[in-house]
Amino acid sequence: MKTLRITGVPEHFNFPWKKVVATQPFQKDGILLDWTDESRGSGQMNKDLREDKTDIALVLTESFLKDFEAGNPSKMIGFHVTSPLNWGIHISGASPVNTLDDIKKPVFLISRIGSGSQLMSYVLAKREGWNPEKLEFKIVNNLSGALEVMAPDNPEMFLWEKYTTKPWVDSNQMKRIGEVPSPWPCFAIIATNKALAEFGEVLFKLRDLVYEASKNLQTNASSVADISKNYELDATDVKEWFGQTIWAIDAEISGTQLVKSMNTMKELGIISEKIPLEDFLTYEHLSITD
Repeated sequence: MKTLRITGVPEHFNFPWKKVVATQPFQKDGILLDWTDESRGSGQMNKDLREDKTDIALVLTESFLKDFEAGNPSKMIGFHVTSPLNWGIHISGASPVNTLDDIKKPVFLISRIGSGSQLMSYVLAKREGWNPEKLEFKIVNNLSGALEVMAPDNPEMFLWEKYTTKPWVDSNQMKRIGEVPSPWPCFAIIATNKALAEFGEVLFKLRDLVYEASKNLQTNASSVADISKNYELDATDVKEWFGQTIWAIDAEISGTQLVKSMNTMKELGIISEKIPLEDFLTYEHLSITD
């Protein structure tokens, strides 16, 4: 029995993957699917891809492209979530600061270098007119790490998906002082070159099973209740999030949109050059629409 390792953040976005993994669709073919929750985010998942600690990872698009440019030996086999990610901007719940206008020195708590929590700070800096070269970063690994170091007299910002953090905002451990959406589709499905060689078509069959599960979830009346129960989130919050979220349901990718996204990433300094699509996409298993 071979094991196909899959890694993703322990968040509601990955519910379709959890449902498919639970069915073990390739067990009869001698392949066991193994899911790992990674709370430290995309920076850590890129590291795991590089170090052969996972075969597939559900990584933030900007984080993967930055790491691919730096030598990550992996390819994108499709999108997972095509809608933007709505990042909450959080500080200590006891801080006297209430708006971004009150921030005089932008300091960010991030999961790790190259993570979405770091890269989205550049999107925010451009929007707010902050000098990107003067941003300061402190690595805290994950949400728990951010909660541990947040201090009322020091408004260090932590960018994280706003519904994931809402229980701590509701309990006043955190304060959300704004939001910043990603200007690109948020999650991509990434497979290592080694896994592509070893598992081949199985990876794309798995991707398509997830697309079918995602399609069903988006039309199923019980999805909000199921996600609320599985991720211990308020059903009203899940319903609001559900209305903003678009999971990918097929292997179509807009080349124009992807190029536009990379142009934005280049302007922000996330990547140094626009990367040719054929370098990081599994072209023969995707439908490039324009």
